[in-house]
Formats: sequence, C-alpha cells, structure tokens
Amino acid sequence: MLVVFARALVLYILVVIVMRIMGKRQIGQLQPFELVIAIMISELAAVPMQNTGIPLVNGIIPILTLLAVQLLISILSVRSIWFRAMICGKPTVLIENGKISESALRNELITLHDLLEQLRINNCPNISDVEFAILETNGQLSVIPKPQKRPVTPNDMNVQAQPEGMTIDLIIDGRIMDENLRIAGKDRQWLLSQLQMNRFSGPADVFYACIDTASQQVFFQAREKGVEKPR
Repeated sequence: MLVVFARALVLYILVVIVMRIMGKRQIGQLQPFELVIAIMISELAAVPMQNTGIPLVNGIIPILTLLAVQLLISILSVRSIWFRAMICGKPTVLIENGKISESALRNELITLHDLLEQLRINNCPNISDVEFAILETNGQLSVIPKPQKRPVTPNDMNVQAQPEGMTIDLIIDGRIMDENLRIAGKDRQWLLSQLQMNRFSGPADVFYACIDTASQQVFFQAREKGVEKPR
C-alpha cells in the first residue's frame, strides 16, 4: 500500500510540474496539439499508477519526452508562421458583414444551431447585428458586432476617461502580503497605520484588504464575528 501511495504521489507531482511548464492555458484555450499531449500525459501517468508491476521510470520517461516535444513545437510555432499554420490551423470567418458563410460552416463541420448558440453566448442573438464571427484556432468563436450595435465608449462621447489602476491585494484572510506591499510601493508601517485609521486592531481582524494603484484608495473588509482568526 505504501508503494502505491508513493508512486501515485511521484506521478502526481511530475504531471503538475509538466502542466505548469506547458503554460497557464485553460482547457478551452488549448491548441489541438496541446490537448493531445495533455490527454496522452494523463494516460501515461495512470498506467504505472494502477499497475505496480510496471517500473515507475516507464511512465516518467514518456511524460518527459512528450513535454520536450510540446516545448519544441511551441518554440517552432513562435518562430515560424508556416509551421504555426500547419500545426494550429488558421482562423475561419463564419459570418462576414452579417452574412453566414455556408461553405465555411461545412468545412469546419459546424451546424447552424451550433453557430446560433455561440452567438447567443456572446450576447449577439441577431445575426444581422454581427459584423464578423471568426472561429479561432482553439475552437472559440470571436464575435465582432456592427459599429452601431457596439457599446458606447468614452471616446464616442468625447469624454476624457481617467486612467485605471491595478488592484493589489494587501491582506488575505488576516495575512499580510509582503510581496504585494512592495509592488504597491508601501511597507508594513504604512499598512498598520491604515489599519489604525480604520479602527482595526491588527491584520487578523481583516478578511480582505486591497489598494487601487491609480486612486491610492484602500478597501478593507472586516472578518465576520464568530469566525476563527488565522494563527
């Protein structure tokens, strides 16, 4: 039993490391070759995990080989447009100027019902409101509404919009994020003074706190009463 536990732990750690090296894409954002490699890695890890008679190295080496292949394909895709088009394919225009391309739908094996469903998901239920609908190489549909159907922007109204800052977490569940404090250009002394100004005895009383880098406004949310404070 201990051997099975150790093998499963080693393979789990290895697969997590491999997937982290492959990048931060979600499943729906994977290119076809990335999805194939992810599926093969899961299968290779499952076999030696279930069968203790198979040497562990027989699962580790193929996984590392697939990782090397994935990294090589990714590098070549970045450096070569031709290679990227061959491996990942090219985007396909399904709707152009409000008109559906029947040939494009047939070539991509997409039904009209699938297209209409994706348009509704993208808040464009009326095809006549769509300027372009493009099927991306990862299978997602990008919808570009016609100009008169797009949301009004400050630029359309000749309004000078104020620059927006990034929200940086300062306290999470009563714990001070020292690295985030440094990024925000603050220190613990400043944070403690902010806590006193907002009548907190310390960071343990705060469930969440953040700062807007543009306005320099700090948001605090107190911990609910009765909730155990972090140690």
